[in-house]
Amino acid sequence: MIAIDNFITGHTENVEHLLGNPNFRFVQHDVCEPLDIPESVDRVFHLASLASPIDYLNHPIETLDAGSIGTRNLLELARRHNARFLISSTSECYGDPLEHPQSETYWGNVNPVGLRSCYDESKRFAEALTMAYHRTHALKTTIARIFNTYGPRMGLNDGRVVPAFLDQALRGNSLTVFGDGSQTRSFCYVSDLVEGLLRLVESGEPYPVNLGNPNEMTILEFANYIRKHVDSRAGIDFRPLPSDDPKIRRPDITKAKRVLGWEPKIPLDQGIAQTVDYFRSRIAPEQLANR
Repeated sequence: MIAIDNFITGHTENVEHLLGNPNFRFVQHDVCEPLDIPESVDRVFHLASLASPIDYLNHPIETLDAGSIGTRNLLELARRHNARFLISSTSECYGDPLEHPQSETYWGNVNPVGLRSCYDESKRFAEALTMAYHRTHALKTTIARIFNTYGPRMGLNDGRVVPAFLDQALRGNSLTVFGDGSQTRSFCYVSDLVEGLLRLVESGEPYPVNLGNPNEMTILEFANYIRKHVDSRAGIDFRPLPSDDPKIRRPDITKAKRVLGWEPKIPLDQGIAQTVDYFRSRIAPEQLANR
């Protein structure tokens, strides 16, 4: 396995445990720059993206570049090696959906010029470019529309709801809930998602496949769940709802079940427990509320 990252948001410690493995090589590189791999390549996973709202709002042009230039470079790499290609797309392709739950046949309700457009449109363009290579060059491509995913090694200052709530609860700070908390999300543990990606790249299915957990809950319900899980007495800090924030989010995974024989297995209690352990290990002991 060859991993490539320019660390615009990543960290070296996330791969340090792999560096002594003879089957693993790391290359620090920006996928938006020309790329050549001397080894034989049979699978290309394009996972490079600034998926956190904090990150893509701070780096909108880099986010668009990763979805456009980066996607083109990695599609060309796959074409040179006659490799299978997988693009990690997103549930944000559905925008603030008018269909619920969201199936792959829904075209979405996306603001192409809003604050989130740098991320949303980078993924929508990446999907279109991937399909163009599939149709023009008969490249074996697959598209994963990934819904909310969580687990260890997420950044403490990521800004997405799971790390935000865990970081705040573990420190004893109020949990930030935008709007009235009635907007919904569904949470898939990272190992389940990885299993879905591996099955998808081998499937031969060129059209998008939703990968996520269909168990839906409101953000306010999730905030209270996290408070209870970590035994936090912290309150709730309600803030105005950000621009174009989706009101509902739940994947229809009928296609994933049929085509991949896949559905998530890890229950929320188990996944959150492992994620809490990781976050607790990353926060200085004197900053923990319950130490």
